[in-house]
Amino acid sequence: MSGATVTPLHVAVLMGGWSAEREVSLTSGRGVAAALESLGHRVTAIDMDRDVAFRLREAAPDVVFNALHGTPGEDGSVQGMLDLMGLRYTHSGLATSVIAIDKQLTKNELVPHGIRMPGGVIVESESLYAADPLPRPYVLKPLNEGSSVGVAIVTEDGNYGSPIGRDTKGPWQQFPTLLAEPYIKGRELTVSVLGGPDGDQALGITELRPVNGWYDYDAKYTDGLTTHVCPAEGIPQDVAASMLAMSVKAHAVLGCRGVSRADFRWDDTLGEAGLYLLEVNTQPGMTPLSLVPEQARHLGMSYAELVQRIVEEAL
Repeated sequence: MSGATVTPLHVAVLMGGWSAEREVSLTSGRGVAAALESLGHRVTAIDMDRDVAFRLREAAPDVVFNALHGTPGEDGSVQGMLDLMGLRYTHSGLATSVIAIDKQLTKNELVPHGIRMPGGVIVESESLYAADPLPRPYVLKPLNEGSSVGVAIVTEDGNYGSPIGRDTKGPWQQFPTLLAEPYIKGRELTVSVLGGPDGDQALGITELRPVNGWYDYDAKYTDGLTTHVCPAEGIPQDVAASMLAMSVKAHAVLGCRGVSRADFRWDDTLGEAGLYLLEVNTQPGMTPLSLVPEQARHLGMSYAELVQRIVEEAL
């Protein structure tokens, strides 16, 4: 780690679980465990099941690296358990996790602080079979899922029907309520924020260019389906500065710890006024295709150094 001395610790790496993002979490967790071992830490890898509290008590680690994605590892449930057990852990705490996993609660928290986010309405999925909640095009997404799980873009010429067909496959069949937001055309951008003793640091801006369609779950986690442009190109200085500032501010307002990632859409025909923060991810991926390690690497920070920084903030 650039010559720095690392104090060996016993780190339990929580991964897997039973969310829709299980496989991504396992990949993140294995990478984190290998990095920690390379630094001289003792690692206990735990594929989370219903006996996780017993297994953690038995392991008695110095710190827990939370490599879980989705519920219950990202929504405050695991954080509350770890708090009750008196265990230190990486990434955001209970209150922050509860708010950030819920897209509407995130809006309620960030918009009053001057952070521009798309307007939206919460709809009962059954109502979609009668009428559109917003003028098309619009986006439907679950309130508390990550990695674009369950997201649908409803367009004038889409194949969902008008109104949406009751038997048409989509998130309305999986979730009783959904968040409907206006579709923002333009570019998909993301900024990682890393906490540390000298303050929160925005690592950079990456543009995501899916080969086909849009940046959905498959595009995020399948090699070759998305081009990452890091650092992003052709972004005016005022837009870039605004994006970085919004990301750091969102990290602070929500009370994020360790690392977070803010996702944006930018309508480049409108300049800075076309920039919208979509959501803040408090448990961003740590896989070979993940954005946080990529941005850290561009700054000269290795994967192992990034993992160590996250552990150090937890302590």
